[in-house]
Parts: sequence; C-alpha cells; structure tokens
Amino acid sequence: MKWMRRAGIAALSLLLLLTGTGAEAFDGKENTKDLHIEEAFAGKEGTMVLKNLKNDKVYVYNKERSKERLTPESTFKVANALIGLETAAVRDEYEVKRWDGVEREFESWNRDHSLASAIRESAIWFYQDLARTIGEKNMQEYVSKIQYGNQDISGGIDAFWLDSSLRISAAEQADFIEKLVEEELPFTEKNQKTVKRMMIQDEQDHFILYGKTGTRLSDMGLGWYVGFIETKKGTWVFSVNIDGTGTEAKNIAVEVLKEKKIINK
Repeated sequence: MKWMRRAGIAALSLLLLLTGTGAEAFDGKENTKDLHIEEAFAGKEGTMVLKNLKNDKVYVYNKERSKERLTPESTFKVANALIGLETAAVRDEYEVKRWDGVEREFESWNRDHSLASAIRESAIWFYQDLARTIGEKNMQEYVSKIQYGNQDISGGIDAFWLDSSLRISAAEQADFIEKLVEEELPFTEKNQKTVKRMMIQDEQDHFILYGKTGTRLSDMGLGWYVGFIETKKGTWVFSVNIDGTGTEAKNIAVEVLKEKKIINK
C-alpha cells in the first residue's frame, strides 16, 4: 500500500505544480465532498480542507476559498523548522537561542526559547533569527523543493512569510501536511519526526492532535490552523483559514473534528 500512497502523492504534486493552487485537485473527484459547517464560521469568510488518509476522502468547506493563496504567517514555522534542522542552522529541538532583551507584544516571547518552545509559543523572533541563519540561498532551495505555495521569499529573509511575498492556499497546506505525516518531504526521517513531535498540542488515550496556528498580527484579519490528528481508526489532515485569528481557526477545526466524531467528546 505504501507504493500506492507514494504514487498518489506524486500525482497530486504534479497536479499542484500544473494548476498552481492545489484545490483544483479536488474538482470532479468522486472522493471529494462538501463540508456543511457554515455555523462554525459564524458569518466570517473562511475555508476548511479535511482529508481522511485511510481512504483518501477529502471534505472541503468553501472550495473557492480553499484555492486562494494567502500569507501563511506562523504556520510557516513548520517548514522553517524542517529547513533549519536539515541545513544544521539549528542542532535539534532543544537548542536554545538567548532572548535579546527586546520587549515584544506577547509576554511568552520575552525569554529564551528552544526550537520546540518557540513553535509552541509561536515566538516569531526565534524563527526570524533561524531564517537568517539558514540564509536566502538555502531557504529558497528548500521552499522550492517542497513546492511551498508560490515559493516567493522576496519579501526579506526574516519576513517573507509574515503578510509579505510568500502565499499558500488551504489545499496546498493540507498537501504539505500530508507529506509530512507520510514523511515524504525532502528531509531526513529523523527531522520530520522531530517536527511532528513539536507540533503535538493535545495527547489523549484515543487521539493525538498535532497543529500550528498562524495569525496576521497587523490587523488580526487572517487566521490559520493546520495539522493532523491520529486516532485508533486512522489519521486525518486538516487546514483551516478564516478572516479572523489563529485561535478562531483552531476552535473551528476542533469543533468540526468533534462534530465528525473524529475526536470523541
């Protein structure tokens, strides 16, 4: 079955490259169904992509929005961590960067951080410093290798993912996370396992939830939550964005996972 999974991913990757935004891969597919979750978005514009990796069924709310490329904000920390580990810009998840003493908008940022704690607290300064250590050449090489959205890092090595040049659709986010789950990205198995471990947000007897939020801090007008959930019955990948905050996006994802009985209430 592993070869079938790889073949499917390769075919989807080719389709993503040809179509540009990813969600076109859902069009006309019998295994794609509409998600009827309007109430969860409470009148705000947004989208959700949900995929069952056991049977490859895809569920989409607001298919047009799922194709729209938006700035990834702090969800890019997942890719940034992978690239940092692969290029040895950071040794492991425990390596600490010292806080520079600059007071920032969130108290949890104003201390020393490791790769793991900085992804949990979404400490932007840590990942900006990591990006500068990775350097533009290496960063562009890997962003292109993984076909991350429009692959445009021209907005500056420490800012291109923050309301800047880099853009990615919800469909492409889901595809990226699926490849991470399957450890099919162009990084070592060890590094992919490390980043997945850092993404754990809730670990219970019946499920493990992995995810990363992202919020456009300039106006709190774009929020993301991307990740996956492992259950005894299988693994699901999800990607949510909303004209709101990352917290709102996460709440929607969790609500839908409960509604679909993927998370047992």
